[in-house]
Amino acid sequence: MYFILTYYYLFMEEDTILKERENFATRLGFLLVAAGCAIGLGNIWRFPWMAGNYGGGLFILIYLIFLVLLGIPVMVAEFTVGRGSQRSVARSFQELEPKGTKWHIFSYFAMAGNYLLMMFYTSVSGWMFFYLYKMIRGEFRGMAPGMEPGQVGNVFLQMLGSPSANTGWMIAVCVIGFAICVIGLQKGVERITKIMMSCLFIIMLILIIRSVTLPGAMEGLKFYLIPSLEPIKTHGIWNIIYAAMGQAFFTLSLGIGSMAIFGSYLGKGKSLLGESRNVVILDTIAALGAGLIIFPACYAFGIQPNQGAGLIFITIPNIFNNMPGGYLFGILFFLFMFFAALSTVVAVFENFIAFAMDLKDWSRKKAVLVNLIAIIILSLPCALGFNILDGFFAPLLSWLGNGSQVIDLEDFLISQNLLPLGGAIYILFCTAKKGWGYENFLKEVNAGEGLKWPNKLKFYITYILPAIIALAFIMGYINKFTSLLNVTL
Repeated sequence: MYFILTYYYLFMEEDTILKERENFATRLGFLLVAAGCAIGLGNIWRFPWMAGNYGGGLFILIYLIFLVLLGIPVMVAEFTVGRGSQRSVARSFQELEPKGTKWHIFSYFAMAGNYLLMMFYTSVSGWMFFYLYKMIRGEFRGMAPGMEPGQVGNVFLQMLGSPSANTGWMIAVCVIGFAICVIGLQKGVERITKIMMSCLFIIMLILIIRSVTLPGAMEGLKFYLIPSLEPIKTHGIWNIIYAAMGQAFFTLSLGIGSMAIFGSYLGKGKSLLGESRNVVILDTIAALGAGLIIFPACYAFGIQPNQGAGLIFITIPNIFNNMPGGYLFGILFFLFMFFAALSTVVAVFENFIAFAMDLKDWSRKKAVLVNLIAIIILSLPCALGFNILDGFFAPLLSWLGNGSQVIDLEDFLISQNLLPLGGAIYILFCTAKKGWGYENFLKEVNAGEGLKWPNKLKFYITYILPAIIALAFIMGYINKFTSLLNVTL
């Protein structure tokens, strides 16, 4: 609860409203910033090792189904609430809800969710920055992927075990992210994200071409793209479904208002279903592209892809050590990873700034300064969780079956709880008679040129979609605790 109390202390004493709303300079700026929020560690770090852990093709098939069935509708709902209210999630529900209703209570959980996301996201982004630095210096040359001294895994463990190093790289990411935001929406966030995202896609294309042309890459492509029923025997179908649903929400940053802010900066010239589709397409290209880089390369060098979170930090550098031109491709890969991470950091930091500006009418500079200090403090438990606070939450996480580090608890709360539940709340708010209502939703989502939301989907979005989220959420928990009970017995 400490991040909720911190938020309340910083921002909830006054209730003033921002008088003038900033807007994107171009439609391309909106698409790339929104895509930059979605395209991040969820795609480039989390998606490959999740796909590797849950069997490749089957997980990806279910994930793609969830993107269509859940991802696009929830993104449409977030964008619509944002544009309809012209506010961040800090005030959007309050602006649109009928008098006497309490939808705005969710705003506190959504804002807390954004802070919780960055409490571990900044640390992992710092790891990307660290590896880019090490790769440029050529310090991984000649190293094997193991954990012994002088090997890649040991370098990673040494960084995690050092409070100053882990904290220092996290702070560097925070400073860079807020330095971009303080310049402004158009000149800072929009302009710099355009550059980062353009470079990201160019680098990704170069790396894909190199990876799929490696000897033995075809086996990796088969594992990645051809569904197999074998993973069901290992993980159970509900665990795979639950993981795929959580990944769909995580990769699109849905459910906590991270996307709604960009809807609030968007004019009414374009309909929101078409814009949501475009963002999801860009996000999916990045996620699938990351897999096309990693899995063929893994199989080409005889490395199993189910290495978990360590796949990127322990095994991938060894691939570049053994690849012709690996020094250059290694730098490009971790530059690609860092740009993906930083684009999301900047986008969510923009949410923090909007919270302060919406609620307290602060200037952008003041909002940046206060939030910079706040997020560094709030990120310390994760940064110190691998050294000073190592194993602090181990008993709780052991009971939940979710690792043993602070980052595992924070990831569990976000990806498997706040994101799917928040997505359901956005959908219910846009369709319930005692919420904003379907007619208001339909009017706003279809304002402007472009793809229109078909009215025949009313029954689906009103009843079936919330039921899908609820069923997957409940069955995931039942299966989780049943598995734990079986292990105990």
